[in-house]
Amino acid sequence: MRILVVDDELVSRKKMKKIMDGFGECEAVESGRKAITAFKNAWENWRPFDLMTLDIIMPEMDGTKVLAEIRKMEEEKKIPRHKQIRILMVTSDADPDTIVSCARAGCNDYVVKPFSPYILADKLKKLGFEVD
Repeated sequence: MRILVVDDELVSRKKMKKIMDGFGECEAVESGRKAITAFKNAWENWRPFDLMTLDIIMPEMDGTKVLAEIRKMEEEKKIPRHKQIRILMVTSDADPDTIVSCARAGCNDYVVKPFSPYILADKLKKLGFEVD
């Protein structure tokens, strides 16, 4: 499994990357714009990501905008639903309005900080990934 971790906070990004390294090949970026670039490059190199963990609250371009942009690109490329990247939103705020807006924008699930490797493993299983 190829995973892209997106978080502007260094500590959170490193923690998520360390956990996700246990589930597959993992890259990490610190902004929404870099996430979109990494997503495009992965498709252009025929090595698309299977999963993205996407922080909601980031400067310049928040996670909800990144999510919408990625879903738009997938639609334009006519990527079938079953081949689209699965996006797990990451938030420190379990506000129902935020979660609903992410679901409407096309996320597959979300996780609230702080989280454990066990919670992430459970989320990955629910998304259809095989996890040991």
